[in-house]
Formats: sequence, structure tokens, C-alpha cells
Amino acid sequence: MALLVLRLLALSLLFAAATPIRDIADACSSEVKDFQHLNGSSGVHLTLHHPRSPCSPAPLPADLPFSAVLTHDDARIASLAARLAKETPPSSMRPAVLLDDDDERRAEGSSPADESLASVPLGPGTSVGVGNYVTRMGLGTPARSYVMVVDTGSSLTWLQCSPCVVSCHRQSGPVFNPKASSSYASVPCSAQQCSDLTTATLNPAACSTSNVCVYQASYGDSSFSVGYLSKDTVSLGSSSVPNFYYGCGQDNEGLFGRSAGLIGLARNKLSLLYQVAPTMGYSFSYCLPTSSSSGYLSIGSYNAGQYSYTPMASSTLDNSLYFIKLTGITVAGKSLAVSSSAYSSLPTIIDSGTVITRLPTDVYSALSKAVAGAMKGTPRASAFSILDTCFQGQASQLRAPAVNMAFAGGAVLKLAARNLLVDVDSATTCLAFAPARSAAIIGNTQQQTFSVVYDVKNSKIGFAAGGCS
Repeated sequence: MALLVLRLLALSLLFAAATPIRDIADACSSEVKDFQHLNGSSGVHLTLHHPRSPCSPAPLPADLPFSAVLTHDDARIASLAARLAKETPPSSMRPAVLLDDDDERRAEGSSPADESLASVPLGPGTSVGVGNYVTRMGLGTPARSYVMVVDTGSSLTWLQCSPCVVSCHRQSGPVFNPKASSSYASVPCSAQQCSDLTTATLNPAACSTSNVCVYQASYGDSSFSVGYLSKDTVSLGSSSVPNFYYGCGQDNEGLFGRSAGLIGLARNKLSLLYQVAPTMGYSFSYCLPTSSSSGYLSIGSYNAGQYSYTPMASSTLDNSLYFIKLTGITVAGKSLAVSSSAYSSLPTIIDSGTVITRLPTDVYSALSKAVAGAMKGTPRASAFSILDTCFQGQASQLRAPAVNMAFAGGAVLKLAARNLLVDVDSATTCLAFAPARSAAIIGNTQQQTFSVVYDVKNSKIGFAAGGCS
């Protein structure tokens, strides 16, 4: 049943009417950022949009119910759990199409049934789509701009490429045409980067009959992208980096909204961060905006003095994800009624694409009880999907208690009502937390409007309030 819901959601994203790009630009001209508030930062700055913002260049359907967002969010959590357990879900078998260059050039006039198909088991990546923020990335010579999902839980960057031999989902703007770029090159199977795909995508690389490396990126909600490993010049703001390795997708299906593809920012040598780091530096930062504002993604140097830091924690579960240590939570100045060891009972990941934060069960139960007690004068509402602590009204209209999340090293997230509660419909708001499965996850609702820096070189993550202003 859950798989059916996800497939129906995928169809709604694929076939929803899109807002014309010109109309979006006119209505949201005030959203253009000059980034003057990022004093002391000389990095590259890109505008970041909420997935449900009308000003996004690839917005999700306005009528997409929040229950669908939660269904997808739960699929992301399940895929992360499988990934950490190094399990392969039985539903992850997808066809990989292996073509030689002659077949590719003829593909626009052929059908998938005419091609050579190989059934390849795809491993558990991180579910991508309705919870992820989007930005623009330039690719090729001359550079053309593409709307891309940003994901700290993924490594390989990929985008849809013509001739879309098997399938391309509907995207905002034209599909990338490798033939129109003078700096494009496919990557041979003998290249080290082809071997590196196994750790970047959690799937083995394949090889075409003409010795072109084939990547397979799969995500836990049955979304996937299959195509050719390629290299070209990537453009980020006014900076460009040649010989950038990425996936040129020929079969791209699932919950990617209207984006052209995905930017991977995980800790892996094929991620965008690691490839541009020799030029721009081993750090990136972002401010995840609300649906009524815009934020930023910066790569490179940052204003170190404005942040409070927590060390990145090491974990043998997955070398590419960002682990940190949650040490305590207070509600209205009082610590939760749990032991300090409860916070470390599960590993903790910070993730840009998870919407609802997951906590160890004992910690979540204590938080739910404490928030409900602090809001005892507010009428309760029925549970909504995975959210069981709900109230009548909207978050902006309710008096929510001050909730602080503390991390090792002294970093603290001081949550406003918008970070604590999430509106699920016009009359109901719920605590934006849920019990964890195999790992606690700090989701993007709690991160909204904070500046968050990932200083990979110095192995630390920093938080600062008021990041999007």
C-alpha cells in the first residue's frame, strides 16, 4: 500500500501543471539575493529555495497534501535505515540500459524495447524529492543553468541528458544536451572515477559496449537515475571548475519534482564538494528558508566567528553521512526527564532532506510530554500520519515553549515555533518530531532560518541564528 501511495505521488509530481518560469521570475523578483548579510564570507553563494515555495524555479504542486510529504519523508527514513544496515530492499531492482555510442546517437528514433537491457540490483540510497531544497547549477561550455535538488545525504551529482534514451521526467527548462557543450566528455570504464562509483552510489558501475562507464543511482522511494559517467565544466555563481565528474542521466524516474537532477554534498570524493574543494575550499554552508522566503547555499570560505560548533562524529555505519552528537534538550528551560545516555542510544545524523526530526524513542516521548504540558491550555487535535502530538490552530498563532537542542562542544539550536511545530493543514499544527528507527536525524524543519556550516576540513558543524536575513 505504501508503495502504491509513493507511485501515485510520483505521478502527481510528474504531471502537475508547472508555473511558467517567466511568471515565477516576475512574481518573485524581490527574492533575488545579494548576499550582503554574509559578511566575512568570500565563498560562492547560490540562492536556495524551499520545495513548496511559489518562488522556487521548480516548485512542487501547490495542492500537494502534507500527508504525501510525510509519506515520502518516512520513505527517506526507511531508506536511510536500510543504508545504515547495508541492506538492499527487495523492491530496488531496476533495469539499467547499456548502450554503445552508436546506439545512443540513434536512440531518439528508437524505443527502449529495441535496446539491450540488463537487470541490475540497485542498493539503498537516500530517498530524494519533496523534502529537498533546490538551487541552480551551471554546466557545460557555454554554461547553461539547471535547477537542481540539493542533498547532503547523496554523493554523485547527476542531471538529465538528451537524448533521454529511456525516460526523462518533466523538468523546468530544457534538458542538458552534451553535444552542445564543447567541454563535455564521457568517462571510460578504466578511469578511477568509474571504480569510485561503488562508494558514491552504493551500486556497482557497469560498462557499455563502447567502454563508457555507466552509473546507477537509486533512492529508497523507488526513484532512480541511470546513465553515463561524464565530465564537463561546472559553473557555480561566477566561478567555474573544469573536469567535473557527474552522471549524465538517460533513465530518470521518480520523485524529483521539476528539477533537472541532484547535487550531492556528502563526504565522498565524487561529491560536488570534494571535487570543487581544491579551488573553493572544503566547506559549505546553507540557510534553509521557509516557504515564504529564500535562503542560500555557499561553498568555500565562511565567517567562522558567527557560529557555535559541534564536532563531526565518526561512524563505521556510513562514511559519507554527517554524524554529530545530540547531548540534551530543554523545554521552557527544563531538561527532559531522561538520562543523558538516552541521547546517545542511537547515532545522530544531520540531514538537509529529512523534513521531520527523529529522536530516540525515550527522548521523543519525553519531549512530546513536556511540550504538551507547556501547551496544556491549547486544544489538542487528533494525530496526523506519523505525527502524534498535535494542536488546533497554526504554529504562528500559538504560544509555543522555548525548546533548545544541545550538541557536543556546546553548539545549541534555539528553536522558534516554526522550528518546533509544523502546520499539517489549515486548522492543525503538530510537533515536528517523531520516534527514530535505527538513527536519530536532525531534519530540515529544525534547521530552517539557521546558518549551518559543514567545515569538512576541520571536521566540525556550526550553527548560527538568523541566517536567511
